[in-house]
This record gives sequence, structure tokens and C-alpha cells, in this order.
Amino acid sequence: MAAGSLRLSVALLVLSRALGFPLGHEEPKLTCGYESCHATKPSMLNVHLVPHTHDDVGWLKTVDQYYYGDRNDIQHAGVQYILDSVVDQLLKNPDRRFIYVETAFFYRWWKQQSSSMQQTVKQLVNEGRLEFVNGGWCMSDEATTHYSAVIDQMTMGLRFLNETFGPCGRPRVAWHIDPFGHAREHASMFAQMGYDGFFFGRLDYQDRTRRQSAREQELLWRASDSLEPPMADLFTGILPNGYNPPEGFCWDQSCDDPPIRDDPDLEDYNVDDVVKRFLAIAKHQAKVYKTNHIIMTMGSDFQYENANLWYKNLDKLIRYVNGQQAGGVNVLYSTPTCYLQELHRANLTWALKTDDFFPYADDAHNYWTGYFTSRPALKRYERISNSNLQTCNQLEVLGGPVSRNGPFGKGDSQTMKEAMAVAQHHDAVSGTEKQHVANDYARRLASGWQHCQVLVSNSLSALSGSSAERIYCDSLNISVCPLTESSQKFSVNVYNPLARPVTWPVRLPVNGSSYDVSDAEGRSVDCQVVPVSAQTAAVRRKRGFAANELVFQARAPPLGFTTYSVSLHRDGPPPASTQRRVPTAIQNQFLRVTFDPDTGLLSSLTNLETKQTIKLMQNFYWYNASDGNNSLSDQPSGAYIFRPNSSTPFIISKTAKTESVQTPVLQEVRQWFSPWVSQVVRLHHDSRALELEWTVGPLPISDDLGKEVITRLDTSIKTSEYFYTDSNGREVLQRKKDFRPTWKLWQSEPVAGNYYPINSRAFIKDDVDQLTVVTDRSQGGGSIQNGSLEIMLHRRLLYDDVRGVAEPLNETSSVFPDGLVVRGRLLLSLDRPPSAADAHRPLAQQAALQPTLTFTDGDLHPDTLLEFSGLQAALPPAVHLLTLTQWDEDSVLLRLEHQFQSGESKRNSGPVTVNLQKLFSTLEVLGASELNLSANQWKDEMTRFHWTPQTGEEPLLKTLGDPSAWEVTLRPMEIRTFLLRVHLR
Repeated sequence: MAAGSLRLSVALLVLSRALGFPLGHEEPKLTCGYESCHATKPSMLNVHLVPHTHDDVGWLKTVDQYYYGDRNDIQHAGVQYILDSVVDQLLKNPDRRFIYVETAFFYRWWKQQSSSMQQTVKQLVNEGRLEFVNGGWCMSDEATTHYSAVIDQMTMGLRFLNETFGPCGRPRVAWHIDPFGHAREHASMFAQMGYDGFFFGRLDYQDRTRRQSAREQELLWRASDSLEPPMADLFTGILPNGYNPPEGFCWDQSCDDPPIRDDPDLEDYNVDDVVKRFLAIAKHQAKVYKTNHIIMTMGSDFQYENANLWYKNLDKLIRYVNGQQAGGVNVLYSTPTCYLQELHRANLTWALKTDDFFPYADDAHNYWTGYFTSRPALKRYERISNSNLQTCNQLEVLGGPVSRNGPFGKGDSQTMKEAMAVAQHHDAVSGTEKQHVANDYARRLASGWQHCQVLVSNSLSALSGSSAERIYCDSLNISVCPLTESSQKFSVNVYNPLARPVTWPVRLPVNGSSYDVSDAEGRSVDCQVVPVSAQTAAVRRKRGFAANELVFQARAPPLGFTTYSVSLHRDGPPPASTQRRVPTAIQNQFLRVTFDPDTGLLSSLTNLETKQTIKLMQNFYWYNASDGNNSLSDQPSGAYIFRPNSSTPFIISKTAKTESVQTPVLQEVRQWFSPWVSQVVRLHHDSRALELEWTVGPLPISDDLGKEVITRLDTSIKTSEYFYTDSNGREVLQRKKDFRPTWKLWQSEPVAGNYYPINSRAFIKDDVDQLTVVTDRSQGGGSIQNGSLEIMLHRRLLYDDVRGVAEPLNETSSVFPDGLVVRGRLLLSLDRPPSAADAHRPLAQQAALQPTLTFTDGDLHPDTLLEFSGLQAALPPAVHLLTLTQWDEDSVLLRLEHQFQSGESKRNSGPVTVNLQKLFSTLEVLGASELNLSANQWKDEMTRFHWTPQTGEEPLLKTLGDPSAWEVTLRPMEIRTFLLRVHLR
């Protein structure tokens, strides 16, 4: 124990340099952050003017076009000029302030500056004149992002600020002024990242009205049911004007408000009028906030390209308003941090909120719930890319330095990290960008994966001892892989990024009719050849020519790989045949699924282990999208907004044409509903989940009707209008139809107003049965009728919804000129409610982090290591290895997560202890030190403002100890972050 503690403290000193936190000597006195705020006047109304720019990391233009100021025919915006101009103007007056948010842009600009300019900027930061807020690579979307990718992008942005500017570069405030609704899990993450407060711009119009009258636009958000308060408590402020300046006070080159004309000898002198209007606005705003401090956001999208216009007028505004002290108003340059400090000093109690801010509507018929599903192919590609990135990160660590420079050349994970970080932006994975920008996000992800493939090949080569070429097949979902289609003998390497063993169905396109498959031990593996479906042949559009698919179950060790050898069997049996009739049922040892013989549709689902059965009918429907030509409202459905013409969707077909394949390895019923909707109901022989693989598109628009396609599961479960959705892939929130926990809802859109983001799962339940649906991407959905759950799969719209993107959501491509075809999977599990999480938690992780397959042609060298695990033993079921990534030469960043909520599982909702020294098989852990969630502060140095809720109780953070220096205990929903000093054994 003593030796371990000593080693830990030594490790701390070594690791401190990696983070840019000098330990052991006094910091020079810095006057940034809370120390740099201008004095306020306690007896007056203090107006905090916050100069800012909102710089989308892609939206109407690509991220590159925005940075350079290219394609100004689309939108006049050039971020490099904004930063040039702001720095120049800050130097002219030490009172001036500016905040900057998007590190993706700042990082580019910084790299292009001279060392003298960098020193100048460091001085501005150290004096608190230029301040970073939020500080992630981008300002992430909150509805459609997965927590794993959000944590990664925040970590990357904050690390750059930390290493470049030290403590003065660390943002104290989270700032999500533009995202379209706010997720509870985001607030929880921000709290665990050490932010003192959070400000946002958009909330539901009914919620805002109520909060204004109750003066509850500033509140304490308790963002977790599981973490002990105040661990996930976050002070939250709702900005008064979105993120724009008050009306009449926009002095950017993009605005046309009159400047302050202050020469009294001129006819159009307007100082008195400006001051009068400003005082009226300030006093009106103060009526709906709680303290004698109010905030005004002085800036907007891509403003401050000519910062002189803004600052010249703001200087005058401050001088003239403060010159009239009789007005009782004091105006000052400020930042969100300085404003937050004044709210904290007010020492008040604040309304407590425990739900989230979804869905968001800006008016009665304008629900921003369409983007939960918009661009479903991009949403899936982003999710696969995150899985690929985690594999890439892990193998960079496990393979050592040779992974970055090995037999296959130079590989890196950084390109993929940056592409994934940009993809989290609130106009990226959200699907609310222009088409050419969506293409650019996808191109970046593809390029990132190319760089990672070299790294993965190098790493697997080092770990297996084989330098044979590895082939990647990224189109297996449509049965395309040139190697397996043509080779008579090949091997499949299955790498599992989860910290527990995984069984995974492998489906490979082949042209032979019979194959032998053997595992790493040389044992024969049950496999089956089945014919490729007509739907798959149609969707691949001549990109592949396999007639059949080879199917077998692969079992891969934790954080490791196994290898299967496949060879063509010349005289084997023919492929499984397809039957045209509807089977009455398909079943394995765990599940039984029945079909209606008259319609070909699902009719029931039975869990054979728990002996429970529900009625289950599933079908596909479409909502007719509003074109805006409507007496109630002229709002059309578009990329952001879901507005169906009617609450009753059109059924695509009451019956399905079916064919079935029934083999010992798998059973599937292939359903055809129309030329643009088909599905496979699939049950693998050892699976506890039913797979529904849907294919939707191209959505027909020759009838001039926009279409929003859903699948609906109608069950016998008595839901009493309740259903449940996850928040960013983590904690689950209860939803109720036509209800909001915080205010009395007036429901004007019975469908769109009941849609919520489904990031990884949704479920319905009663006392006896719980049906959980695990998704493979972010989607929107709801429970519009008792016992039913609907999920929107695809949208094709003919009108723009007038929220700025100026383009209808009408996706086509060179492969699909007649409209996008999308394919995806839903996994259904039926359980008793008390044990349902034991099934859906690991199932969702397996869907999010799936095995990576690589292929090698011919025979492997006899000395090749065919199986490997990076762990000494699998982690306990409650523990998920969230992050394993190289930090610098001899240290790695590790995140361990308790993946269950408190009270969710009898078996898995308790504390779990893991020994860090006994974790890895190939890494010796020499030292460990704990960080906050975003890895930019030592955990024991992280202090946050305390806020008191109106309930009166003031929770004090209990420090719960670990059993020893190396053993760490995880409690429900806790994520712990460590910097480990390691060397390869």
C-alpha cells in the first residue's frame, strides 16, 4: 500500500507536465476570469454587455469556407478576419472585453499567427480581456449527439486551450446559445467538467412566458437522478434575446441600425434618443430577472469582422448611459463569467429543475422535432465513425508507437478525432446544414477513417505478428466486399472495443454456396449460406455482385481480437432456400415471434425465459408534411421543424409480401411493403434481442407531397400515456403525452409536440412487461397512442422551413439520384421491468461500439497470433470502458463508467471497484492521477460555485474514498477519468 501511494505521488509529478499544470511552485498572480471583472454598483441596475460572435463550425458553408471567408455569395462570413479584427480592437482600450467559443476555428487561426502576435493574445487572455467560454472544439448539438463523442470533442478543445494559455484559458462557463433544445445529460456532463454555470438562448415559447412571469429564467438544474447532488447540479441562465443584441442596438457591418451620432453640432445627433431607448430596454428586461444584474449579448452569427464598428459604438453607449447616472443604470463591458459571479454573490435561492428542455417550439405550430431524424444516413455514419474512432484510439495504445509508423506506413488518430469533433456541431449531426456541407462532414469522417485504417493495420500487425495486408469492407450492410465475394480462402479478424466478451453476427457477401469456418482454436463454427435478398441487391446498385451471404456468430474477447478462417467448400450443400409462405412463428431458446398469416405482419413477442408474452404489431406509415399553406399557420415541415398535415399517418401497406429463411444459425422473415419500404425480421440462434432491419427509400415525391416515414410498434402494454427515452445515450427520462413537468402545457401539435430525441433507446412498460427498442442512430419518436411507440426513420421534404438553411431537406446523391435510400436496425427486447436494464444497457453499448472487421486473403503465416485481449480480465457487467486513448508519449487517458442508473437493476446498480494496476495485459501502469471529466483539471483541485435551490437543502459534496490508491470505486452513472503513466510490457 505504502509503495503504491509513493508511486502514485511520483506519478502525479510526472503527469503534471503532460497537462500543462505546473505543480509544486507558485503561479504568478493572474488577473483573468473572476479576478478581471469590472467593478459593479450595488445600488444600481448593472447591465453586462457581452461582445461575442457565434461561429457555426459549418452550416450554410463548410467549416473551411467559413474560416477563410470563401463563398460569400452564400453568406458573408470569414472567421479569420473576425479574430484579426477583434484582437486589434481589444488592444485599443483595456476596458473592452470579448468572448470566444469555437476552438476548432481559434486553433486554426492561432497556428497562423506570428510568435509576437501569440504573445500579445496571451497577454489579452491573462488580463481577462479575451476570454474563452464553452471551449469545446464546437458547440455540440444536444438532441442527436452521443455522450461519448461529446466528451471527446470537449476534451480536445479544452486541452488545446489548457496547453496554450494555462489556467486563464480554462472556461468557467458553458455556453450553448444556439442548440435547439437542451438535454439533461449535457448539463450533467458540464457539471462534471467543472463549469460554474451554463447559459443558453433557446427554450420553448410557453416555458419562457411562464419563467418570465415567475422570474425563473435563472435556475439550478439537477441533471442526474443517480449522481449525489451537487455533483451534477448546474446553475443555468436563459439569455434574454436568444443570442442577439436588443432591438436597435446592432452595430455590426451586417446590421442596419443607426450608429451613435454624438456631434451636437450635427442635425442628426441621437445620443439622447439612444440612451432613452437603452434605459427603457434595460428596465423592461430587469423586470423578468431576479437580481440587479442583467446580461445583453452584443453580437450574433459571424459578427465582428469589422470589430471597430461594434466597439466604437459600445464605448459611446457605456460613456453616455453612465454619464446619466440619474437613470439608475450602470453599463459595463463584461463576460458571462463576470455576470455569473454577480449572480453568485447575490446569495439567493434558485428554482430547481430536474427534467430537460425538449421538445423546443418557438410558436404554436413550430416544433423543432424534425431534426431528431433529419439526414438519417449522416446520423448513422457519425455513429459508426465514433465506433471506428474508439477502436483506433484503443489500438494506438495497445499496439504502441509502431501503430503510428509501421509496416503499412504512417497512421494517425488525430484526423478522425477532429472530423468527429466537427461532426458534433449543432448543424452537423443534427442534419440542419445545406447538402454540400453535409457532404463535407461525411468526407471528413471518411478521410479520418482512412488515416485510422493505417494505424489499425499497423497495430494489429504488431499484436498478431502478421504483416499480411488487411482489407476493410465498409459496405457490409449492403453486402459489398470485393475480397469475400471473390476469394476462396480468407481470414476475418474481429476486434471488439468493449471491455467484455461479445458475440456478434458476421454476414459476408460471397458467391460460393458452402463454406467451412473455423475459429482461433481451429474448431469448426456453425455457419450458413443464405441468398442475398432482392432488396439488398437493389439497394447496392451494382456496387457488388455477391449472390449469397455467409452468416456465422463471432465471439471476440474483451478489448481484443479473434480470427476466423473461411474457406470455400467445393462439394458442400446448396445455400438455404427461401420459402414464400408466411411462417406462423420463428423462435430460438430465448424468444418466440409470431406472424399474422393473413397480413404477414408481426403479431406477438414472447420471452421464453421469463414466460411473458405481449401482442406486438409493427408496420410502416408516413405523415404528409405541411407545405405551409394552412389556415392555422404558414409553417412548413423542414430540416428543423416537424409539422404533419394531419395527426393520422397514412399506412404504406396493410399487408407485407414475405419470404422466409429458416436455418439452425438464423431465421429471418423478409417483408416487402412497397417499392420503397422493406424489412427483415431476424432472429439469431443465441440472441435475446429481435432484430428489425428496415430499408426505406427513395421516398416518392412525384405526387408533390413531402413524406415523413415512421415505424410504429403497437402492443398490449398498458402505458397510461407514459414512455421513456434516453438522454444522449445515458440516463433515461420519463415522458408523458401532452405534458411538461415544468409548466401547464397547451398542446397545439398533437404529434410533433409529443416527439422526443431517441439517442440510443426508448421503451414502454407497465407493471409486468417492458419493451425496449435500441436504435443504431439518433432518431425522433413518441408514444402518441397508449401501448404504442413510433420512431421516425426517414424524411423527404419539398419546402424550406424558414429557419435559415434556405434549402428543402430533399436528399439525393450520385448513387441515388431518385432519392436517398436508408437502411438501419432496431433491436427489440422484452423483459420484466425490474431486470430490463440488465439487457438494454449492454445491448445499447454493443450497438454503439461494434466490432471492427478486417480481412486477409489466403492463408495466414503459421506463427500468427490468432487471439488477443488487451485486458487481464473482462470488466464487471456494470462497468464500461469509455475512453482509452494516447495522451502523450508515456501516458494514456482512461475513462471508466458505471453504465447503470441507481435503482435500475438489482444486480448491477451497486458500487463496483476496479483495480487500475490489474486492468491491462500489455501495459504496466506506473502511476495514476484523477482528472475531471474533460481532463483539463486535476479532480482534487476542481472547485465549483455552490448554489442553493429553493427547496432549502444545500447539498455538500461528499468525498467518497477508494479502497486503495490503485482500486477505484464507481457508483451508478459515475464516469471517472484518469491519466495513467504506462509502458508496454
